[in-house]
Parts: sequence; C-alpha cells; structure tokens
Amino acid sequence: MSKVVLITGGSSGIGKSIGEFLHKKGFVVYGTSRHPEKITSSQFPLIALEVRDVQSIQKAITEVISKSGKLDILINNAGVGITGPIEEIPIEEIKNNFETNLFGPIEVIKAVLPQMRLQKSGTIINITSIAGYMGLPYRGIYSASKGALELITEALRMEVKPFGIQVTNVAPGDFATNIAAGRYHAPLLNGSAYERAYGTTLSMMDAHVHSGSNPEEMAEAIYKIIQHPNPKIHYKVGAFLQKFSIVLKRILPDKWYEKMLMKHYQL
Repeated sequence: MSKVVLITGGSSGIGKSIGEFLHKKGFVVYGTSRHPEKITSSQFPLIALEVRDVQSIQKAITEVISKSGKLDILINNAGVGITGPIEEIPIEEIKNNFETNLFGPIEVIKAVLPQMRLQKSGTIINITSIAGYMGLPYRGIYSASKGALELITEALRMEVKPFGIQVTNVAPGDFATNIAAGRYHAPLLNGSAYERAYGTTLSMMDAHVHSGSNPEEMAEAIYKIIQHPNPKIHYKVGAFLQKFSIVLKRILPDKWYEKMLMKHYQL
C-alpha cells in the first residue's frame, strides 16, 4: 500500500513542491491550507487546517485517517516569517509567530501520535530553518521559534522511538518561495534608532529569498529521508555557505562569529 503523507502548509512554496514531488512518486498526499477552497490548481487534495486552532487540527487529522485508514508521514511545514527590531515588534506579533511556528506544530504532532502508536510506525519531519541555529539581527523572533522546534524535535525523538516512530528536523536555507510576501514586517519607522540598519538588513533578506534555491531541492531531500530506515536527527538543505555558517558557529569563538554576522549585515 502507498504511504499516506500529510503536509501542513501544502498549498504554496516548499510545502507545495514537496507534495507534488511525493504525489508523482506514488504517495497518497494530503496538504493543508487555511482556505483550501481558494486553491484550484493543487495536484493533491487540500484539507482545511489552521495550526493555531486545536479543533481544526483534530478535525483535519480525523479526516485524513477516515479517508485513508492510516497516517504514515507528517511533514510539519506550515510557518510564517517575522522581521524587525525586537524592541519594536508588538508582543502580539511575537506570540502569533510562536503560535504558528512552534505551538501549532506541537499540537499537530500530538494529534497524529495516537494513530502512529497504533500502527507501531510513523515518521514526523519538522521543517525548521538554518536561521534557527543562530540569533540573526532583525530576525531574532523567527530564529527563536525555529530553534525551539529543533530542540523539541530532539526530545520528542527519544520519547517516541520505543513506539517505532521516527522524528527528524530539516532546516532549509533561503529558497525562492513567496514566504517574504506573507512575512510580518515591523514597520520601518522614520526617526527610529534602527531605521538605517533595519532598512539595509530588510532589503538584504528579501534579495536572498528572491535569489534562493529551487524548492524542488527540499522535495528531493524529504523523499530521501522518508526512504531511509533510520533518519538522522538534523538535516540542512540549502546553499553551501548557509550550511557552512552553522559549522563556523560551532568552531569560532562567540565574538568572532558575532563580528562576522555584523559585517555580513553591514551593522
């Protein structure tokens, strides 16, 4: 029987690319969207799911299991970007980011685990970010939410391994998707103490996304992970320099690494 895959945030960007790739490989793929009725071009079924709403999550998982009789693979992909000086980002926007990037994925995991335990098998793949390995200027909240999901994955992996369930992280770098359009930007305020530095960094971040890698790279990486009988804890997918930045953080003194980042961001 074909394996059943659920991808949160499967209507665009990386999630859509993963879904299309796995669909062509013969997997039974379900994607999620907050408004699936607005999407008319999906190659696989889309189910309504809002990761900040526990009832919506439970309903979506129940629908997948009732239609397919099982759920083999969860790809926790739904997430949102956020930029701005930490001092100037409204606390409501910080909470919203953590609700979407951390608490939502945790609730989806909690909803699928009973079925995977029943099956004595399953794979959970959390899409994090290379930004989650370091505190990046004007992306501190995003880095923190994705970094927290990395650590949750490490702990969860040990807790559910006795049930035959595999858990892993995949941290992408910059990919050419529409994430910048959906990102919350703290407004660039005239006269702000951060006006020049934040403006420069914001332009640089958007340029990185627009010139990013092809999302199909992520789809191919996910496919290989699914095929592996014992996946690693962490995977990084992206440009060499982005992945190498994690290595540098491990080996360089903290202040050297900080100086390197500040030079990169022209701070």
